[in-house]
Amino acid sequence: MDFPTEIIVIPAIFIGLPWLILHYMTKWKTAATLTNDDESLLDELYQLSRRLEDRMDTVERLVASENPDYRNHRQLADGSHELPALDELEKLKASRLRR
Repeated sequence: MDFPTEIIVIPAIFIGLPWLILHYMTKWKTAATLTNDDESLLDELYQLSRRLEDRMDTVERLVASENPDYRNHRQLADGSHELPALDELEKLKASRLRR
């Protein structure tokens, strides 16, 4: 290499490259966290999903009482009506409150 190329390459390797890597690591770490607004929005969505599930259960009970041939289409393969994803969310929420 000649002298002017070394002046550009050496600072690029020892200054530019580490700066670029550290810059994007910092951006990645700050973007990965949930804000309080995000947590409150998730909590509201969770509560809404629970209320909607309760409403669906009520509607299904009413339809089943009026129509004996009605088959519950939300029933899981094992015969249960409970949605496992919401149960898992309740466990996560309970563990978060314990902290």
